[in-house]
Amino acid sequence: MILLTGAAGFIASAWAAHLKRSEPSLPLVLVDDFSKKEKQRNYAPLLPLPNVQKVEREVLFQWLEAENPPLTAILHIGARTDTTEFDVALFEKLNVVYSQNLWNWAVKKQIPFIYASSAATYGAGEQGYQDDESLIPKLKPLNPYGNSKQLFDLWVLSQSQTPPFWAGLKFFNVYGANEYHKGRMASVVFHAFQQIQKKGSMSLFRSHHPDFADGQQLRDFVYIKDVISVLDFLRQQQPKSGIYNLGSGKARSFLDLTKAVFAALDKEPKIDFIDTPIDIRDTYQYFTQATMQKIIAQGYNRPFHSLEEGVSDYVKAYLLANKGF
Repeated sequence: MILLTGAAGFIASAWAAHLKRSEPSLPLVLVDDFSKKEKQRNYAPLLPLPNVQKVEREVLFQWLEAENPPLTAILHIGARTDTTEFDVALFEKLNVVYSQNLWNWAVKKQIPFIYASSAATYGAGEQGYQDDESLIPKLKPLNPYGNSKQLFDLWVLSQSQTPPFWAGLKFFNVYGANEYHKGRMASVVFHAFQQIQKKGSMSLFRSHHPDFADGQQLRDFVYIKDVISVLDFLRQQQPKSGIYNLGSGKARSFLDLTKAVFAALDKEPKIDFIDTPIDIRDTYQYFTQATMQKIIAQGYNRPFHSLEEGVSDYVKAYLLANKGF
């Protein structure tokens, strides 16, 4: 039996759908705030399946104490992920304290524990993007979301008692099916598809950094199917515990990404530029690129989708088909 938090959200719902396809008899406990109707499409197809139950996020710990379920893994993907949110207390409650309580349950019951950290912890990248745990105390996130993930990473590294296996994953820019509900926080692939379908063109943020031309801001874009592949590897193989990057390992420009969306739609690119919104301009990352050697050294050897491959699959198999994962 696996407990999966964030089950109504993007990454966790896609992983849950994958798990039920690949291991139909595997019991799943889906945890989230299920009151948000805009997310219902992500998890509703799972509920009629055998051995699937849902538990509301606010009552999870009461449920755990009452039921004492025979969990074989906790996959803690749920979090408040809005990088434009500045309510520090909210991030402390949902991303730090809730995570600590779930970790402590995993320690108490000796359950393998995999959780979502974030590439937002790297801030402007002054220390680079190596998943070297000795560098984590030096990182300077640019927003409260990134800082909440940093605080939990530091807390985990300070613990003398741990689950039998644990892994924290610094997700880079994940894109793919089941992100439709994320609004402003959805990937640029999703927004490009919507804009191109609606008006035939795409607006990208203008650069406000002297070292980057418009559209040449660089990010490590990683396809959801590659994320799921890494998560499967960690759950099944349980290599060395630690904090790992999860990106493609290759930085690509927003211009490259947008052109890939046009190509997937068999359309000629029409791209213009708009000012980056003031509320995110000072915390905007102009370059991210995961170093992936650490997890590769643990035996992960599956190839990652190129940006063009991932975008083409996402657009043709999911967005055009209006299909979930």
